[in-house]
Amino acid sequence: MATLQFSANARGSQAALPLEELQQLAAVFGLVKAEYVEPVDEKKLINDAIAGMVTGLDPHSQFFDKKSFQEFKEGTSGKFVGVGIEIGMEDGFVRIVSPIEGSPAFRAGLRSNDLITRIDDQPVKGLTLEQAVKRMRGDPQTKVNLLIFRKAENRSFPVTIVREEIRMQSVRAKMVEPGYAWLRVSAFQERTVEDFAKKLTELYAQDPKLKGLVLDLRNDPGGVLEGAIAISTAFLPNGVEVVSTNGQLANSKYSYKARPEDYLRRGQVDVIKKLPAALKTVPLVVLVNEGSASASEIVAGALQDHKRALVLGAQTFGKGSVQTVRQLSPDTALKITTARYYTPSGRSIQAKGILPDLAIDETAEGNIIGALRTREADLEKHLASSNQNAESEEQKAREAERRRLEEELNKRKEPLKPLPEFGGEQDWPLQQALNQLKGKPVVLSKAPLERKAEAAKSDSSKPN
Repeated sequence: MATLQFSANARGSQAALPLEELQQLAAVFGLVKAEYVEPVDEKKLINDAIAGMVTGLDPHSQFFDKKSFQEFKEGTSGKFVGVGIEIGMEDGFVRIVSPIEGSPAFRAGLRSNDLITRIDDQPVKGLTLEQAVKRMRGDPQTKVNLLIFRKAENRSFPVTIVREEIRMQSVRAKMVEPGYAWLRVSAFQERTVEDFAKKLTELYAQDPKLKGLVLDLRNDPGGVLEGAIAISTAFLPNGVEVVSTNGQLANSKYSYKARPEDYLRRGQVDVIKKLPAALKTVPLVVLVNEGSASASEIVAGALQDHKRALVLGAQTFGKGSVQTVRQLSPDTALKITTARYYTPSGRSIQAKGILPDLAIDETAEGNIIGALRTREADLEKHLASSNQNAESEEQKAREAERRRLEEELNKRKEPLKPLPEFGGEQDWPLQQALNQLKGKPVVLSKAPLERKAEAAKSDSSKPN
């Protein structure tokens, strides 16, 4: 999510309070406390009442109690205490996508594609990914026992790891082949811009005459708004609009431009202006999919509208709203939706998403998994798009396609293969992005949704 963060306590102007309704709330509180079958904690009752009020607004507004506020801060800071692995699920087990370099898991010799089958003698099968993550996290210098199955060697072995504070790596990059680089941003956290600049500097040190760059934003759920503006600024002419916001408050009506004052926080060093000048003109392709949301949609939309890059992939998630975090106390806060955001051409992507210039399937066989993913328009109580009729028609088409695909999956004798690792040799969208940069034919999506028809209208020539 693209999030504007404010540390000050909420002290906004208040309209006249509805006294009759507040009296009812107080009466219910008193009745529950006095007559419920067993004693209830007063603080929990009040927190639950606040949470219910906020969650009734939209899917992204939220009340943070002490625990959830700490988890939120960990998510945006990119720091947590754990073993240091990027993970996914496979056949009910936790699959290690990649150990974070220098982490306890990295030092213990864990590898990509290893499966975690037990955590502290608790079978992983039956746990959700979130539940597995919570079991592996804990306090610094405490131990966690993992049972690992290494498919490549067809063996299982135990590993004991001492938890440490981990700094997540939200940016990965490599030279795919001479002259062509791949850079992936998996989330927009507080250190993402610094890591982004570092990786790009390393790429240009390897090849100062880079012929093309793939910016990979697939499955990037968003994060800090300033990060999206900074990364857009790295590729765009100085001063052009990146994104605008519009809401009820005066300070929510703003045009963010490609300039330091719109992405730098007090005391930060401007690492973007130190990047090679060639970055403003290097041929650029942006990869997106149904999991690209919010801040990543801001970047894709800005680069697309200014014709700075060609966007390849699938229609994005469609989260076109901005959340403001208002701290209520040292341990609690309110995250509330305060504005919609718009691309430079004035498009609201709320419940719509960014349509790629070229629609690409996630594998050579098609886009079955992607088509089944939940998008903003599928969420209950989501903010409506600017065109509700079009949104309704799209929803009907998506539901029909979802039912067809679910029937197809039920008929399959073998389960779907896990998707190849992003940036790997079998990464089909990345191969198509490289073909686009080289002027070679690109295999377009087989998906029957409107995004295909929309993409067919686009100019497939490479932007300058």
